[in-house]
Amino acid sequence: MEWQAWLTIAVVILVFIALAKEVAGPDILMMGGLLVLALTGVLDEQETFASFSNPAVLTIGALFILSAALRETGAMDIAMSRLIGRARTERAGLARLLPPLAVFSAFINNTTIVAMMTPLLIDWAKRFQLSPSRLLLPLSYATMVGSTMTIMGTSVNLTVAGLMLSNGMKPMGFFELFPVGIFICLAGLVYLLLVTPFLIPVRKDPVTEGADERREYTTAMRVEVHCGLVGETVDDAGLRHLPGLFLIEVDRDDEVITPVGPDFVIQADDRLVFAGVISTIVDLQRIRGLVPVTADDAARDYDPDRRLAEAVISRTSPLVNRSIRETDFRSAYDAAIVAVHRNGERVHEKIGDIVLRPGDTLLLQTGPDFIQVHRNSQHFYLVSELPGTESRRYHRAGMAVAILLGLILATTTETLPIAIAAFVAAGALIATRCISAASARKAIHWPILAVIAAGLGIASAMEKTGAADSIAQLIVGSAGQFGPLVTLGILYFSTTLLSELLNHNASVAIMFPIALATAHSLGVDPRGFVMAIAIGGSCAFANPVSYQTHLIVYGPGGYHFRDFVRTGIPLDLLCGAIALTLIPRFWPF
Repeated sequence: MEWQAWLTIAVVILVFIALAKEVAGPDILMMGGLLVLALTGVLDEQETFASFSNPAVLTIGALFILSAALRETGAMDIAMSRLIGRARTERAGLARLLPPLAVFSAFINNTTIVAMMTPLLIDWAKRFQLSPSRLLLPLSYATMVGSTMTIMGTSVNLTVAGLMLSNGMKPMGFFELFPVGIFICLAGLVYLLLVTPFLIPVRKDPVTEGADERREYTTAMRVEVHCGLVGETVDDAGLRHLPGLFLIEVDRDDEVITPVGPDFVIQADDRLVFAGVISTIVDLQRIRGLVPVTADDAARDYDPDRRLAEAVISRTSPLVNRSIRETDFRSAYDAAIVAVHRNGERVHEKIGDIVLRPGDTLLLQTGPDFIQVHRNSQHFYLVSELPGTESRRYHRAGMAVAILLGLILATTTETLPIAIAAFVAAGALIATRCISAASARKAIHWPILAVIAAGLGIASAMEKTGAADSIAQLIVGSAGQFGPLVTLGILYFSTTLLSELLNHNASVAIMFPIALATAHSLGVDPRGFVMAIAIGGSCAFANPVSYQTHLIVYGPGGYHFRDFVRTGIPLDLLCGAIALTLIPRFWPF
């Protein structure tokens, strides 16, 4: 090998060590490795940045917008409420939820599904006094095994598809991975439903810790006609044991009902009065058709573009010593007061009758510009927006789902290349106001795109310098005598191991040229080896820091590192056995 090949291998090893030690983020380390190869002349300018225009990278960016639109329109909220139905136990909820989510993850990027479903599943767990730790890890695993069925289920598959195009191979078909992926998915779901309940411990819900020390509010929510709680009892609706929140009373037709029993049936236009912590009040806003009642009782005119914020009244504010009804707050500030907190105590009067004092903390329903306009106002000591409280655009959910189905149809029938179809879909979502242009820009996870693009560039350097060929010869020399199947197994589990230690996209980018060179050295069709890299890169479950879906659930579930190891390694081996049995059947050597 020439010095360029040795340098490339050295860069890969150093990046590998830095990723394993978490010296910096994967995007910084992968980009750093790529730039070293550029500065030393291993890659020229065009080769260095060619991967940033790779269709796979662009497709993933567009799919982030699609996923954000499905979240903002509440399409996933609606789907979850229908899927989980009346399930009230952990096992029943997982049995109803995991199979369809695994199917969804074949068509929607699995990272996005987990990001959307995590707060919804935590909310459901809270309502029925279940531990999120028993639910979130199976959620991550289910979307990972489901993503192996199509090209767009995970960015790993799209990365491999981009590498195939870059190397002149026949493009990966939309359902090409399905014959193996479906068996991996089914076996994984059986494992999750029957085995993991014995492996995943109950971890304390971090959301409820210290709840007594948080600010408490008294707030009212109106039940609209289309609300999913209509016709359910308080117990069935999950409103009886909300963490840090208590249903004080129900106002119905000018009649106050208190205490509210577990068998009380909720009706449309009921006004539910709650007292408790802000985090659970925010969770209530995610229930479709349950809207805040403000001082002027404007819940019926609820604006879906509004969100929640907190503001502390200053001593010089004109609001001091006036009742909320007298202040005409909505006209003055383009916001509505939802609840008031005072000196560690709940304020029990109805919103309109509360006389405001200096230091009162107001929970506000505001427009998107409220923070910017009033951040430096002398009327308030402090103004802050509560993240994640933007209301869903439920009236656009059907449009978002229709655009998603159009994308799937266009790609499966090969009417449009997936990259073009994804951009058309993203543009249609913005044009139909399923998502705003600003939200679409925020939805793109640039660090993930940087990791993929840099990984493609490093893979190109390994191929160009002959480093991949040299490593392939080493593998063939040690395992080639046992035949292609043994060599395939070594490549598969090497990819899985690398993915456990590194970022999954970076791992497949490193292993792809090695797999290609190994197949050529053996004189066999490389397609099966490439598919092994794609599947092996996706089926790495034991390290919580190596994959985005694990990172999403790690903190909210209160997990320890060993929880992933204990449940992930058996699943690694199960998926590997299935893949190595079926790959030679569908992609003969």
